[in-house]
Amino acid sequence: MKSIVYTETGPATTVLQLVDREVPEPAAGEVRVRVVWSGVNPTDWKSRAGGEPGESLPFDEVTPNQDGSGIVDAVGDGVTGLSVGDRVWTYLSAYQRPTGTAQEFTVLPARLVVPLPAGIGLDVGAALGVPAMTAHRALTVWEDGPSRLTPGSLDGATVLVAGGAGAVGHAAIQLARWAGATVITTISSDAKSALATAAGAHHVVNYRTGDAAAEIRAIAPDGVDVVVEVAISQNADLLADVVAHRASVAIYADNGGDTTTIPIRANMITNTRYQFVLLYTVGAAALDAAAEDVTAALRDGVLPIGEAAGLPVHTFPLAETAAAHEAVEGDIVGKVLIEVSAE
Repeated sequence: MKSIVYTETGPATTVLQLVDREVPEPAAGEVRVRVVWSGVNPTDWKSRAGGEPGESLPFDEVTPNQDGSGIVDAVGDGVTGLSVGDRVWTYLSAYQRPTGTAQEFTVLPARLVVPLPAGIGLDVGAALGVPAMTAHRALTVWEDGPSRLTPGSLDGATVLVAGGAGAVGHAAIQLARWAGATVITTISSDAKSALATAAGAHHVVNYRTGDAAAEIRAIAPDGVDVVVEVAISQNADLLADVVAHRASVAIYADNGGDTTTIPIRANMITNTRYQFVLLYTVGAAALDAAAEDVTAALRDGVLPIGEAAGLPVHTFPLAETAAAHEAVEGDIVGKVLIEVSAE
């Protein structure tokens, strides 16, 4: 089978190689997936780049990319709920494992493989994983809110999504709206405003052209209940001005800097909760809940991709995985997918 591998950290064009490898066999509790699409996220290029070029890896050889979709090709002993021929999406495929989805076949623990509802494209499946499950977690850590997302579970709540044109922001807008929330998002350009609106945001605020705090307060006089935050180092002062009492700020990235200063008094008055979110360590219960709720949302027609749905898609062949990584590393707007094989 064709596989993309690297044996040390460094630039994509330097360390990523296209090689031939044996098709792996699933052990007990595992399934083999014939990969059709591999999704690329910031976590994938950051793992490949490492802290500096040439760092050693936990495995002799690594195949990148956490997310993917495809067809179940073989099933190991003891696996239930999955059968050969099932169309599936996968998540955390390369976490603490040497092989992700940038290859023609991948073997995974069965719990990381989720059946895709009928009628949902495999390209959509590969765009879920990290973005949709991160968004789910961010929307379910609010002290006064639901631990699961269903239609109506966020009725009456106001959600602020920072960076609504990104992949996590797109998923957060769609999941929050599906759950009944009023959704506000901040963006930095007219083009990104159009994408966030297409994703379903009720209100879009351009933080570069006006007084973002005043605009958000005009929309939500009592403040916002949940914040899905991508750049806390830039937005901490803004959030202190717009959160409601007992609000939750879910921080899932460090865009703009890896340190910040939080206004103490303002947040103390509102009893604001700051919750850091990293999918790798949220725990099995949170992951299982996210997978189930995301799948339910798919059945309801939520989480489409493409520019008309607010998330442009950029595709690359497997041999150009380095270019795909570079596109994500360069902050391309939209979702990057690698076409590994034909469905």
